Amino acid sequence: MRWKHAAGRALLVCCLLFAGSASARAGEPGDGSDGRGPLTLVTGGDLTGYLRGVLRGWNDRHPHEKVTLVELPDAADEVRAQMVTELRSRSDRFDVLNIDVAWTSEFAAAGWIKPVDGTRFPLQHFLPPVVDTATFRGRLYAVPYVTNAGLLYYRKDVLDRAGARPPRTWAELEQLAKTVAPEYGLDGYAGQFLPYEGLTANVTEAVQSAGGTVLAGEGSRVTVDSPAARRGLSFLLDGVREGWIPRRALSFKEEESRQAFQDGRLLFLRNWPYAYALGNAPSSKVAGKFGAVPLPGPDGPGSSVLGGSNLAINAHSRHQRTAADLISYLTSEPVQRRVLTKGALPPVWAGLYTDPALVRRFPYLPTLRRAVLAAKPRLKSPQYDQVSLAVQAVMHEALLHHRSTSATVARLTRELGALVHRG
Repeated sequence: MRWKHAAGRALLVCCLLFAGSASARAGEPGDGSDGRGPLTLVTGGDLTGYLRGVLRGWNDRHPHEKVTLVELPDAADEVRAQMVTELRSRSDRFDVLNIDVAWTSEFAAAGWIKPVDGTRFPLQHFLPPVVDTATFRGRLYAVPYVTNAGLLYYRKDVLDRAGARPPRTWAELEQLAKTVAPEYGLDGYAGQFLPYEGLTANVTEAVQSAGGTVLAGEGSRVTVDSPAARRGLSFLLDGVREGWIPRRALSFKEEESRQAFQDGRLLFLRNWPYAYALGNAPSSKVAGKFGAVPLPGPDGPGSSVLGGSNLAINAHSRHQRTAADLISYLTSEPVQRRVLTKGALPPVWAGLYTDPALVRRFPYLPTLRRAVLAAKPRLKSPQYDQVSLAVQAVMHEALLHHRSTSATVARLTRELGALVHRG
């Protein structure tokens, strides 16, 4: 009988311990708190300084639940590394994380961020594609905060003189890059082709614009060996081999490519919307001389990858109820308006893209809206960081050494397949 009582007590203790462990894993406060209190919001560098003003509005109304802002370095790789270090140690230092949309699947699969209740947030007012960037395996793990999509910038003055329209297809882009650009002493086309995250974005855009995919099943299958994916990769590989993508573009990140266009050295540029305002700055050689359209594809408009960031709650935060309230505040319409007007960042609220006053101030908004609506999330995978590194390494080597499409596809299939198998 004593043995049965002891066994029963042991079983009860084990059940309580397991329940507590499960609660911690699910992101519930493990210290008996009510989930409310001061917060720390961690983000990459706030280049325009708008976020402190936004948080001041929260802190004035929530004196007992104030938010402290932690800004990490500007480089995305360093931001991710510092966040991951804290999250792997189960630290509660950061309560709310402003994460790149590409990290959502990885962070969710690792159990570092907790699922959120979508009914608490104004998702119905968001541009539809951005919500998919915050999901993993059918569950919402974050809330979209800022979006982004690649645009094709073009020299309007040059095309006008040549009697040409902005290209809608790859064939039109290639023909203009080969013929018109040299006549005016310009290089044809550039994107971001240095081996870093920007190259992954450019490769993914080319593949999906052709109707293909690199991975499917949220990273469980390698699908790059298809006619459509091969067509997308050939667009980039042939461009470098034939010279209408200049070899110097293989060293370009966002800023190097923007500067080349802004200095009047490129006919066409793929870049993010931030380049629009800088291109029209007084110091720019192309101010008032360029336009922007959605990216072209093989037979018509193409498809950008979705950029931007999502707001997620640390699974080990002690103040998760307050964290959810803060995210609700940051994704409200008034704050989203400030994201655009003060932060110069594309908001996720759909209605802001058709606001007449905002369109007058930011003329590229209708074009950006079309680009976002046609865009798709970046490669979804619990091993996103390793997948992206593999794509960068294989594609840059292929571009640099003029590898064939077949050889490039074979290597991508082999290396990505090894990652998926290990995963």
